Amino acid sequence: MSTINKPVNQKAWWLVLPVILCVAFSAVLPLMTVVNYSVQDIISPQRRVFVGTEWFAMVMRDSELHLALWRQIQFSLAVLLVEIPLGIALALSMPAQGWRASVVLVVVALSLLIPWNVVGTIWQIFGRTDIGLLGHTLERLGFAYSYTGDPSHAWWTVLVMDVWHWTPLVALLAYAGLRSIPDAYYQAARIDGASPWAVFRYIQLPKMRGVLMIAVLLRFMDSFMIYTEPFVLTGGGPGNATTFLSQYLTTKAVGQFDLGPAAAFSLIYFFIILLFCFVLYNWMQSLGTSDKEQGHA
Repeated sequence: MSTINKPVNQKAWWLVLPVILCVAFSAVLPLMTVVNYSVQDIISPQRRVFVGTEWFAMVMRDSELHLALWRQIQFSLAVLLVEIPLGIALALSMPAQGWRASVVLVVVALSLLIPWNVVGTIWQIFGRTDIGLLGHTLERLGFAYSYTGDPSHAWWTVLVMDVWHWTPLVALLAYAGLRSIPDAYYQAARIDGASPWAVFRYIQLPKMRGVLMIAVLLRFMDSFMIYTEPFVLTGGGPGNATTFLSQYLTTKAVGQFDLGPAAAFSLIYFFIILLFCFVLYNWMQSLGTSDKEQGHA
């Protein structure tokens, strides 16, 4: 059987050119600038001195960075441990079809439409003991709540604020995964007399693995780069209780105008996020592979 070699039209690559240019101007060029700053001591716009890896070594020895990194890891892990199970539970409780499903989807997505700075302002008012519903209620119940004076209260308030703001994203992703499962799986489970837990464990959870992986990576990256909400709510305080890595970086770059150390830390920050995402991705992939092997066994 003879094959006809058709000419390949390469003109379609021109359609990708605008995207390449946008990525170059929005990502590649700024990254190259940061790399350039990270190896130089910028004394003035006309005078720069090459320092090699000096800024990287200085930043890595900074004890404030170590504390901010530890707070950041604690916060991001807490976000994942709370938002992922809560989002799945919310998705399982949402109606599957009809007008109620449409209404619930709109209501659930409302918090995602609120800008980050507005979220911080809302919770700033919400947590006040004089006019805020949360602060006033806790005070009436006998709790000495003060997110501006108690470091643990501030940390938990930022965590609850993030859960309120972003759990709907996890719920919507999980809901999309649930709706993509064919009815044949549920019919087979009913014929076999499977319990609700067995349906969730062996049908729903494996089929949601793809969307849950997206949810985990998105929520980890976003929580690891959180800045606006805690800055508006607490300003990083009290003390340094809610000073995360992004605020540490902003203080270096804008507050102290140490462009060299700030650029070096930006690259370290970038590689830390890449490393954690790589570990999380491979861990979830290994869980999916082990589930398939157990299913075939």
